[in-house]
Amino acid sequence: MKQTVQAQILNVGLVPIIRIDSAETAKHIAEAILRGGIPCLEVTLTTPGALRVIAELRAEYGDRFCIGAGTVLDPESARAAIDAGASFIVSPNTRRETLELCRRYGIVSLPGALTPTEIVTAWEQGADLVKVFPVDNMGGAKYIKALKAPLPQIDLVPTGGIDLDNVAEHIRAGASAVAVGSSLMVGRLIAARDWDGIAALATRFVDAVRQARG
Repeated sequence: MKQTVQAQILNVGLVPIIRIDSAETAKHIAEAILRGGIPCLEVTLTTPGALRVIAELRAEYGDRFCIGAGTVLDPESARAAIDAGASFIVSPNTRRETLELCRRYGIVSLPGALTPTEIVTAWEQGADLVKVFPVDNMGGAKYIKALKAPLPQIDLVPTGGIDLDNVAEHIRAGASAVAVGSSLMVGRLIAARDWDGIAALATRFVDAVRQARG
């Protein structure tokens, strides 16, 4: 399953991030982005009820849709997320114990790192993909391009400030995928329950990644 999840993330090149505490809303969002061509979603643990949302989404979609847990700071939180049904674990930091737990249970890991030393350390400790965060504070796509020159073997997933205007630029710079938050999970669309609007926006992101890859 681990290879399948990793392949899905890399194939679409996008990881949408949601921060909501309603399983019902999460299901609508998941269905919308799936219609838009994105088969995965990250639910951050910083919102109340995140584990319940993950569990209900997993029950709804099974293996047809990759549900990940985000903002996972330690192995205890990672274990709880995996027990709830998370198939990938995303962290803003790199912690060896969390990576070891993911490896033990065959779960895709995306630890956070920023500098070349941190990125290589995460990779050497077993990261499947490395989340580069916060990339916008470091120059965005230019920073990714600079990192990929000496580190072509590491799959980088930039996070922070990614939107429709710059997503293609990050992909062309060498990003294997990008994580997208509020620029896809637009608050006014969610508040209006405009799921068609979310689906259409997801399609635009998918098209932008595809075109950037040529």
